[in-house]
Amino acid sequence: MADIYHHFPVNGSVERVYDAISTPMGINIWWSRNAKGVAAPGNIYELDFGPGYIWQAQVSRCQPPFEFELTLTDADPEWVGTKIGFLLADKDDATQVSFYHSGWTEIGEHFRISNYCWAMYLRLMKRYVEFGETVAYQDRLDA
Repeated sequence: MADIYHHFPVNGSVERVYDAISTPMGINIWWSRNAKGVAAPGNIYELDFGPGYIWQAQVSRCQPPFEFELTLTDADPEWVGTKIGFLLADKDDATQVSFYHSGWTEIGEHFRISNYCWAMYLRLMKRYVEFGETVAYQDRLDA
């Protein structure tokens, strides 16, 4: 198994970061085109990334405002069964974010591309929380 990890500070409250990573409105600003779901254990999120890419994930961990995790149940084959999670901690007037995308079966091309894309998307989430910046969905990986 292989995992992706990103650790970084965000100059914003834990509550604001938690809203950005766990609510459909927040997720739509930095990751998906249109998400639907409620942050509660066992609930299903629908993650729309465009035609042919409407994925589903189940909330597998949820402890507001410090922990949120989704387990992918319907997605690209390499993603099914993987877990996307955030651990948040207050640290010196900021939020320390520990992100993981765990459970990959191999370190292949899709894993490498996803690792790069996560860094780009997480940067957009950070910029949104810190400065209110938003980037149109189609421009996110070029921002």
